[in-house]
Amino acid sequence: MLSAISQFETELCSERQIDGIAKAKERGGRFGQQKRLTEQQVAELQARRQEGELIKELMAGYGISKATVYCYLNQKVDSATQLLLNIHLLSLFF
Repeated sequence: MLSAISQFETELCSERQIDGIAKAKERGGRFGQQKRLTEQQVAELQARRQEGELIKELMAGYGISKATVYCYLNQKVDSATQLLLNIHLLSLFF
């Protein structure tokens, strides 16, 4: 008898949690871990790696782990952000 009540209470709690998450998403709530780097920083990181900078230097420079560096290196960057970064990099040379 007690196990049936416990089971019912668990299911009720789970339903409330699902409802709460759905309502939070409707209000624009965000879930999951926040991104460590902005889109521009990711483009920068990828450019620095292409220039030959070591993974350890990127880790230290951005304060992220090796796994995170590799995740960002494999990530596609928005074309507009990449264009802005290219313009910025060109301005450094001229």
